Amino acid sequence: MAWALVIVAGLFETAFAVSLKLSDGFTRWGWTLSFTACAAVSFTLLSLGLRQLPVGSAYAVWTGIGAAGTAVVGMVFLRDPVTVVRLLSILLIVAGVVGLNLSPSSAH
Repeated sequence: MAWALVIVAGLFETAFAVSLKLSDGFTRWGWTLSFTACAAVSFTLLSLGLRQLPVGSAYAVWTGIGAAGTAVVGMVFLRDPVTVVRLLSILLIVAGVVGLNLSPSSAH
């Protein structure tokens, strides 16, 4: 259950990062409210997950989902450039998170 909380928190991290971009420096109130709500949900779920999980592994998953998810959303919906280097970099983020969680120190 704790991992599910962290994964959903990571999805909300993606949403708050995209909302932050779309808020245009907090000048678009709907996106500003979306940013605030998504950030609150994301941090709350992460903090609940951290009650049972090692901080290094949980934080890596949370930020990995946020970084990779935000990059993908940017490329698919916000016209961010799609390049081989960007796609490979996303794969490296995912590989790093998986590697951290496969290491013996990630067991709790």
